Amino acid sequence: MAAELSFSDEIANMMYASHGNPIRECIQCGTCSGTCPAAEFMDHTPRQIIGMIRADLKDEVLASNTYWSCASCYHCTVRCPAGIDIADMMYALKRYSMWKKSYQEGLIGPAFSESFVKMIAGSGRSFEPQLAPAYLFKYGPRGLIQEAQMATSLVFKGRMPLLPRKIKGLENFQRMVRRIIPIGESS
Repeated sequence: MAAELSFSDEIANMMYASHGNPIRECIQCGTCSGTCPAAEFMDHTPRQIIGMIRADLKDEVLASNTYWSCASCYHCTVRCPAGIDIADMMYALKRYSMWKKSYQEGLIGPAFSESFVKMIAGSGRSFEPQLAPAYLFKYGPRGLIQEAQMATSLVFKGRMPLLPRKIKGLENFQRMVRRIIPIGESS
């Protein structure tokens, strides 16, 4: 019978599979946290999250907003003296929390990520007008008007199509995506 992996090992395996250096190499120097432009919006710094993962504090890590607040700027990764791809760790935590359906209520990130993946699987391309309606009302009527003006301008300048274009070989692409991500049937 196979032994159950610890949370730390699960995240390390996810990072290893995508080329990242395992977090067990972390020397807890704090360089990642000191260079992170989004740290003030996080409830735990990247250094603290690594420490929590290594201590197998799974519930505390998954309840954190840290990885959803990551700006994906890669400052932490570039500056890490241990060579850890901390941005990849943040992506691994996002994937893990979505896979386990374990994240804070009210976060935009999980819903946006799921919508984005379904959209890509449906046409093979990103199409902003398909994503925007879910988020337009977050900033009230003024934000809605500003976004509508911007969209209209982009359409008239030929910078945004009215309908999404599909890629060649879409069926093959969809089969490949479904083997990687359990998204069900896409529209």
